[in-house]
Amino acid sequence: MAAPVISARDLSLVFETADRPVQALSQVNLEVAEGDFVSFIGPSGCGKTTLLRVIADLEQATSGTITVNGMSPREARLKRAYGYVFQAPALYPWRSVERNIGLPLEIMGLDNPAERIARNIELVNLKGFEKKYPWQLSGGMQQRVSIARALSFDPKLLLMDEPFGALDEIVRDKLNQQLLELWDRTGKTVVFVTHSIPEAVFLSTRIVVMSPRPGRIIDVISTGLPRRRSLDIRETPEFLAIAHRVREGLKAGHSYED
Repeated sequence: MAAPVISARDLSLVFETADRPVQALSQVNLEVAEGDFVSFIGPSGCGKTTLLRVIADLEQATSGTITVNGMSPREARLKRAYGYVFQAPALYPWRSVERNIGLPLEIMGLDNPAERIARNIELVNLKGFEKKYPWQLSGGMQQRVSIARALSFDPKLLLMDEPFGALDEIVRDKLNQQLLELWDRTGKTVVFVTHSIPEAVFLSTRIVVMSPRPGRIIDVISTGLPRRRSLDIRETPEFLAIAHRVREGLKAGHSYED
């Protein structure tokens, strides 16, 4: 059996503030297998982005253990084992699409940057926009540039922090479909943070439901949906049953007392 891409054991994190310590995560246990699409969902402040940041070595756990591709998060970060997509595209306005995507390749000094850039532009359906600047693109197109940049050095793991949260529903639906197709084509492992129950169900192989702070995992739901799926699946009884279980888990989570 292959080792998990991410393995967390009894993971806790406490932030020290001027007023009092704030426990963001409490006793988190989780495994993410290669090729999984795992979504973290929970109320605002539940620690789902914090957990993603611990995986990325942007925050450090107070106790417990976590490995990413068998390494510590720091080792995984130094070896560029993952790509990270933030809530906002965070593109450089003076760089064209192709130069924004190529930035990690410049920093890393990788060979054949033009070939890699072209491949990833095609992967996110932005062929013909190579010379455009961020201000010439829609919000959805900017986020696709951000995804292409995260994939530019071909990491096996893609971490995504609510990348479509600021977009309108029509654009979000389109990007959800494109992301699912990209995941199917590349075979990447994806960890995705969202507030949206339909988005979590539509995209995921597994959904991690988290409680309000301190963030605990209160349910892990395997969706069992086909790998290739259209937006129409959201009207099926199977989809609605999974969404109901997520909703009930979120309700139950609010009854936790620390």
